[in-house]
Amino acid sequence: MNRPIRTAIVGFGSVAEKMHAPLITVCQDLDLVAVVERHTNRCEELYPGVTTYRSLQELLDADASDLIVITTPNEFHFPMAMQCLQAGKHVVVDKPVTIFSHEAEELNKLAEKQGLVCSVFHNRRYDGDFMTLQKLVRAGDLGELVYLESHFDRFRPDLTENWREKEVPGNGITYDLGSHLIDQVLLLFGLPNWIQADIRKQRTGAVADDYFDIILDYGSLKARVTAGALVNVPTPKFLLLGKNGSYQKFGLDVQEAAFKVGEKPEGATWGVEPEENWGKVFLKEETKAYPSVPGDYRIFYGNIADAILNRSELKVTISQAISVLEMIEASFLSAKEKRTISVSEGKWR
Repeated sequence: MNRPIRTAIVGFGSVAEKMHAPLITVCQDLDLVAVVERHTNRCEELYPGVTTYRSLQELLDADASDLIVITTPNEFHFPMAMQCLQAGKHVVVDKPVTIFSHEAEELNKLAEKQGLVCSVFHNRRYDGDFMTLQKLVRAGDLGELVYLESHFDRFRPDLTENWREKEVPGNGITYDLGSHLIDQVLLLFGLPNWIQADIRKQRTGAVADDYFDIILDYGSLKARVTAGALVNVPTPKFLLLGKNGSYQKFGLDVQEAAFKVGEKPEGATWGVEPEENWGKVFLKEETKAYPSVPGDYRIFYGNIADAILNRSELKVTISQAISVLEMIEASFLSAKEKRTISVSEGKWR
């Protein structure tokens, strides 16, 4: 294996340009050498050492990379990832890894058979607020936990031309933000006993879901994940309740905003949240600010490189992603049939 690892990106939309490419270029064990763009040479203009190809097959025929990052619309994730694995390439797929859980199972089997790394870009595991929540749960300061509420709300009342809002497979907010929020709960608490969901199209003329409210049951603990496009008031990013106290956090992780304005993910201050944005812990006799752990999406690609070069343990596995997809499938079924879906019916591994 070459060091650094020759890396290519398939699709160069906003997420690839603003997030994937910068993260790849600051990882010392990765070398961004190629991109697949159908009509433009945008990546090549930003990174002069990159070669542009017009199709995935053309990239594979050139044998120009060892790791391929797929950032295309969701409906292309599965066939493109299969094509890359069959060609002997390591693969990272933007979330969700596939639309259907059975497709992800096929990818997992093929990657294991080929001895290749295959992962999904669940970058929000490395949001500072979520890493802070993990720290708080481990510390046990709130006592026995009884309730988690996780929001990802926005105010976007107007429909756009983005493919996520079109009548295409894998569209909508549940596959988009739901993938992240469910993955976070899965990391915190494991697999739920049952799921109950409400998924809607709230905006006028919407053809893709733009609201979800999903309940995950853990016996004495209830988790609720929700997101909407018509929320024009501050809602807590996280609300965690325990028998000894509570934690409340407003505001999103600072990394996405930094990427959008073109900041490079470098240095010790990357992902550090201003003190005034820290969440608060409410205990029986005091209320205090709880310092936010710095967020760091760089961890993801560092681990991918380490898994390829040194066979280190992969942090984000396809097996985990399959569980997330099964829970998304169960959520859609629950919303459609207006009933609870148990673990025995939904599987989620």
